[in-house]
Amino acid sequence: MSTLQLDDQALRAVVEDVMRSLGRSPVLAPAPAPSAPSPGAPARASVGHSVKPGRFGVFEDVNEACVAAAAAYEQLREKGVAGRAKVVELVKEIVTAKAVEWGKYEFEETKIGRLEHKIEKLQIVKLVPGTEWLRPYSLSGDHGITMEERTPFGVVGAVLPVTHSVPTLSGNIINIVAAGNAVVFNPHPGGARSAALAVRTYNEAIHAALGIENLVCTVLKPTLDSFNALTKHPAINILLVTGGPGVVSAAMKSGKRAICAGPGNPPVIVDGTGCLKKAARDVIQGGAYDNNLLCIGEKEVFVLEKYADKFMEGLREAGAAQLNPAQLAKLTAAAFTFSKDAGGCSHAAVNRQLVGADAAVLAKHAGANVAPNTPLLFAETDVDHAFVLEEQMMPMVPVVRVKDMDQAVDYALKAEHGYKHSAIIHSLNVDHMTQMARALDATVFVKNGPCVAGLGLGGEGYLSYSIATTTGEGISNPATFTRTRRCVMVDNLRIY
Repeated sequence: MSTLQLDDQALRAVVEDVMRSLGRSPVLAPAPAPSAPSPGAPARASVGHSVKPGRFGVFEDVNEACVAAAAAYEQLREKGVAGRAKVVELVKEIVTAKAVEWGKYEFEETKIGRLEHKIEKLQIVKLVPGTEWLRPYSLSGDHGITMEERTPFGVVGAVLPVTHSVPTLSGNIINIVAAGNAVVFNPHPGGARSAALAVRTYNEAIHAALGIENLVCTVLKPTLDSFNALTKHPAINILLVTGGPGVVSAAMKSGKRAICAGPGNPPVIVDGTGCLKKAARDVIQGGAYDNNLLCIGEKEVFVLEKYADKFMEGLREAGAAQLNPAQLAKLTAAAFTFSKDAGGCSHAAVNRQLVGADAAVLAKHAGANVAPNTPLLFAETDVDHAFVLEEQMMPMVPVVRVKDMDQAVDYALKAEHGYKHSAIIHSLNVDHMTQMARALDATVFVKNGPCVAGLGLGGEGYLSYSIATTTGEGISNPATFTRTRRCVMVDNLRIY
């Protein structure tokens, strides 16, 4: 048995203990029979067998989680900003120390993406800003002084994606608690065990340091019902949703303020004025990262026609593998299901079994043989191809030839669907950069780098895994989870 299976068995015991204590029978499938761990395997995850209902943030019932988080919020208020800073410090220390262990656990649970990137996404959580981000704004004049400060909402209800369960959870905790709030997570079912593992570990450390037991809560078995209950619970003051169009739409209709990180289909334009080889390397670095699970990842490329051959040569030289038209057709048939609506318009649905799959796996579906470590596939397509128009989250990037910059921008706008999420351009022409920026109005716009530079990885800036595009807050930070409160002193204490 692998270390990850041992962790799963231990967490199963936690769940069963909680269920028995609640008077219910465990419904999880039995764990596989144990066998010897592989040589050199790291230590097992620290999941104990003595968890009681409501202990250390792990709950079966949404109502219990929300009530516990509300009580923890009141305790955090008593600890002040120093208490918040201590939580941020603990989370960053723990997630850095547990990055390899938890990355392997999440990779085993979700079975999508690339292990080395699962680990790296946890190692860089330390780049998420904390309490230092929150600074008051002051005014002074003839009529006194005014100070505007950031104050917490209370309890945040948060939804996690399966693509980055523990990294998103960890980064959100830092932002949310730095702002002075508690949080209840409704994780994606596919990453719920990873979320529970991290939540319990964080709460144990927080309780030991501050005496607060349930500052961070999660639901053991998340469902649509638990999501609906979370959005309606009176203890929840604000929602943070990272997910697809369905869950974002539901959150925005909940009647509560919602910070929503919605879908994206980021286009890339290559105009040939810069280094084509570097542009190719950057597209591979971003588009292949965690098998293209990042919402900001390069999803389709529009390249000016006279530079297209040279650009694709750069892709091949940098390790990407090109599919021919017949291979592309086979992969498309495997990757999408097509249907027509009442008006006769065709619609493509992504095959979830291939989301986050390795490029070599996709190549087999295409009838092609590539090296196991191939980072990315690419193929020439037209602008109406499913790989161009759908957010497919696979390491296969379509390349579309365009006649000029105007056509490139038009095609990019069509592919991006007006999500205003992310866009990338490789160019030394400032007019071209400006043209694309104005047309797409993207939340993240990267020039001459891979998409990950938009989060400070290769560029400047802070990190967050929740990018509120639908509701407009942008890359989330502690201020995102605060209200603005104004304090006014009239005709006194002015300093000049």
